[in-house]
Amino acid sequence: MNTILVGLQWGDEGKGKVIDVLAKDAQYIVRFQGGNNAGHTVVAGGNTFVFHLLPSGVLHKGKKCLIGNGVVVDPDVLLGEIAALRERGIDVRRRLTVSEHAHVIFPYHRILDGLRETKRVSKIGTTGRGIGPCYVDKATRCGIRVGDLLNPRLFERKLKDNLAEKNEIFRNVFGHKGFAFDHLYETYLAFGRRLKDLVGDTASILHRATVNKKSILFEGAQGTFLDVDFGTYPFVTSSNTIAAGACAGTGVAPTQIDRVIGVVKAYTTRVGEGPFVTEFPGIMGEAIRAKGREFGATTGRPRRCGWFDAVMVRRAVMLNGVDLMAVMKLDVLDTLKTIKVCTAYRYKGKTFRDFPGDLEIMQEARPVYKDFKGWQETTSRLRSYKNLPPQAKAYVRVLEDMCGAKVDIISVGSGREETLFK
Repeated sequence: MNTILVGLQWGDEGKGKVIDVLAKDAQYIVRFQGGNNAGHTVVAGGNTFVFHLLPSGVLHKGKKCLIGNGVVVDPDVLLGEIAALRERGIDVRRRLTVSEHAHVIFPYHRILDGLRETKRVSKIGTTGRGIGPCYVDKATRCGIRVGDLLNPRLFERKLKDNLAEKNEIFRNVFGHKGFAFDHLYETYLAFGRRLKDLVGDTASILHRATVNKKSILFEGAQGTFLDVDFGTYPFVTSSNTIAAGACAGTGVAPTQIDRVIGVVKAYTTRVGEGPFVTEFPGIMGEAIRAKGREFGATTGRPRRCGWFDAVMVRRAVMLNGVDLMAVMKLDVLDTLKTIKVCTAYRYKGKTFRDFPGDLEIMQEARPVYKDFKGWQETTSRLRSYKNLPPQAKAYVRVLEDMCGAKVDIISVGSGREETLFK
């Protein structure tokens, strides 16, 4: 069973936990897009782990973990994650392969990311990790790939070409002094030497896995509405976060995919700028943020919180071809007397039941809510779906009906054991 797991909102849905739960039944876990702007949190044995580049299945012994060609890799961050895990008694080097075709993030990408943000009238809310500029280089065919770091002559030529162009931009547009060749060249050659044993042809590895009927779990980063094509553009990331991106980001053919699992929170959150139709007013937002510990795993920024938006999730189910959903953080709603679900948007007297593509509509629309009775019981101690309060079960059924996909997994806490299977 080859499974793609994606977020159906604006990221931070809890994909790391679901990957960790499902990893026991997979032989291969592979990241297919994004970079270290993503943060996937896993709580295992009372210990908390945050992964930015490593697949969230690395905590399971014997699992093969891959970073696909669709990911942009900051070597310093990756090596730091590997070292941090080793200090905690987990050695992943023999189980990890990084695609030779994955593109490399350089310091000039990170600096350019921040400088461009300062020039914008409407801020995007970038994490400043250099993800977007690295993908720009990939698209304009001047990017440097992981495999290039292993070839000193090729790397030298590519880096000189990049610095000739970028230093001119830095100096003439931003008044920045630019970057010296020698330091970057030696630093990244050293990264290449340290990564050499991890670099490989991940597409061929995954092809052999499918031929041998191995189970592959594809781990997406961010969420559907941060997709560069289908998200709330321009307040998006720079890659395709939807399920289709798993094939382009790994080299696995679409015919080899068996199912898609979409992850949602029982409410909605968003980090950074951009429209958010169901966002809570101040006090309510602060209460849910505190209860759900809604702070970015990568940046630490407080997440904006709001009611569940069935309009957007229904769209995400369609875009991803979702077979099953996982509903996370149901326990955060335990104390609420009334729970609202957005069923449509209103804008200038018109009702929108389908997700609009017009950014102005998204920025100015008002939600149409349907109210549901809360269960006002603690769910975090439950270990079986059948023991959920009737109103909590009813809420899950509402989400299924409104979004058009069955719910199979329900999370009532951060630990592995706090996971219910319907």
